[in-house]
Amino acid sequence: MVIAQTNPPNLAPDATKTRFTPDQYRAIEETADERHEYCNGEMIPMPGGSEVHSRIAVDITTFLNVALRDTNFQTYNGDLRIWIPSFNHGTYPDVLVINGEPEFNGERTDEIVNPLLIVEVLSPSTEAYDRGEKFRKYRSLSSFCEYLLVSQTEPYIEQYHNLDRNSNNRWQWQVYDRLEQSIVLHSLNIELPLSEIYRRLNF
Repeated sequence: MVIAQTNPPNLAPDATKTRFTPDQYRAIEETADERHEYCNGEMIPMPGGSEVHSRIAVDITTFLNVALRDTNFQTYNGDLRIWIPSFNHGTYPDVLVINGEPEFNGERTDEIVNPLLIVEVLSPSTEAYDRGEKFRKYRSLSSFCEYLLVSQTEPYIEQYHNLDRNSNNRWQWQVYDRLEQSIVLHSLNIELPLSEIYRRLNF
């Protein structure tokens, strides 16, 4: 996760900044010791998450992978990059699910363009960006129709679901804040219990 209030950091105009083409970025990323988000010419380092952040992401991935193993849906962790062509942007969500086979960005096998569900585990440094500019960019992907923003400090999840697959203008918002609740994942036709997301955490 990277971060800023509405955009990734370090994006203020600066003529001294080094800018990279997408192919240069990809070549560097293949051997880099840390991951980077790509934002229209800039490479932004993605700092590592906390132990709690990682645990939540793993538990969500594990639950979805098991629940969907006999379906046409496929679950991926944060190692797979999403490419957003409209914004010349590459990013790594914490969890994503696709329907059917992955649609790759051209000849790439490490960038997909057809996420169905995206999950982001929030932290103070990522929260505003994940809610705002990043969500706006995700919505430019025609396959994308469900978004979960997961707090790591309390049982609290915000769900956004697209009510009209022919438009990006009708997203329904819902909050879940009790461990006995389950999130109805409309795009997957399953329920995700909050107790599974926060199963090894004490608040």
